[in-house]
Amino acid sequence: MILIYSREKTERLAYTCNLLFDELLSEPCLITSDREDFELSDLPKINYSEERFINGLFLKPHPLLFETDIHQQNLSPIEFGSMRLFFESSPDSILPFDPLAFCFYLVSRYEEYLPFVPDEHQRFPASESILYKNSLWKKPVVQIVARQLATEIQKKYPEFGRQQPAYSFQMTIDIDNAWAYRHKGFWRTTGALAKSVISGNSENTRERVLCLSGVKKDPYDTYGYIEETWAKHTGPLHFFILTGNRHRYDKSVPYRHPVFRRLIQRLASKYPVGIHPSYASNDHPRLLPEEISRLADILGKPVTQSRQHFLKLRFPETYRRLIHCGITDDFSMGYSDQIGFRAGTSSPFRFFDLEANQTTNLTIHPFQVMDVTLKNKLLLSPDEAIDEITTLINAVKAIGGTFTALWHNESLGDTGEWKNWQSVFEQTCNTGMQNGTES
Repeated sequence: MILIYSREKTERLAYTCNLLFDELLSEPCLITSDREDFELSDLPKINYSEERFINGLFLKPHPLLFETDIHQQNLSPIEFGSMRLFFESSPDSILPFDPLAFCFYLVSRYEEYLPFVPDEHQRFPASESILYKNSLWKKPVVQIVARQLATEIQKKYPEFGRQQPAYSFQMTIDIDNAWAYRHKGFWRTTGALAKSVISGNSENTRERVLCLSGVKKDPYDTYGYIEETWAKHTGPLHFFILTGNRHRYDKSVPYRHPVFRRLIQRLASKYPVGIHPSYASNDHPRLLPEEISRLADILGKPVTQSRQHFLKLRFPETYRRLIHCGITDDFSMGYSDQIGFRAGTSSPFRFFDLEANQTTNLTIHPFQVMDVTLKNKLLLSPDEAIDEITTLINAVKAIGGTFTALWHNESLGDTGEWKNWQSVFEQTCNTGMQNGTES
């Protein structure tokens, strides 16, 4: 156990100490405001205050964890090793920056509560992030900083923090559109076929007809391939299903279609299945409980996992709505336009509601790479994508945590624009599982 002295025990401080010590370093943490108890204790201990004591380690705190409002912070960079960090401490502190304030700022997504320039879908882009601006977005800096803090504590208390954090890997699949051509309903299928004919796209028309007639397999029907590939591993494979109504950005098969329902039930018999809240549900909150209810009805059990379609996150509204609907685990924490670590960590963590200033029971599972980002945003070849993924996986292996990848069923057909991308999926699984366990 480690003892932390602070003149005030705040919600932000308690959350951060639990994250860094209990969760990331596997060292229980106790916070005290009793100076005498602190000075008499034989435990490893940090004085996190403006006062100077005779014993214990000293870390001058930044005001962030003792505030209750949300405002622009002074984020002047501090050179530390090969990294540019922020939240300066003092020359006599065990670190030149405040690791608690640093980690809280990132994990709470503080910067996403502040004004920013959104992308075309009103999302927070990577380029707006302090990590991107300081070339840190490809590093699990929260875990790196936690380990550096442990190293400094060990210099005075050698028995502290010697447990090496575990590494694990998990694959997640979003099903935005279960089939490219089949099971869409008569009018939708007829209209799409007519549009293809009128446009003169003979190749698409031919493929569509062959798939509809059963001569050729639908290119989005990659479930057998996914299951066969994952059969070489032993851990859970997560699926997220879109059950929303048809919309400009929501084009799933109708949730009432019996073939679609059977597919969902078959997947759920082997793997965890969660909701993929529709794009439209962000503008019409009443749709979210309806979509969750649809999936729960198909599964015959409550739905507790989710990932936002288009990764649309707005703080704190999105997570509050999910909590209200019974969601306990969300997998949306990642960028659509970049790979890397949106919250600076690969490890799951509790959502801290900054506006309410409290820890919630919603667990956030960050992901590090998405297939569409690699190909369409970063314009990488399959070989280049494998190199980038391998670098990120190795970064997580070195420090501990869970590497999470996001794929779509429609990118695994090995046809058209996704030709040769099956190799990226397979290599990601193989590399991710080496020297690790599945989450």
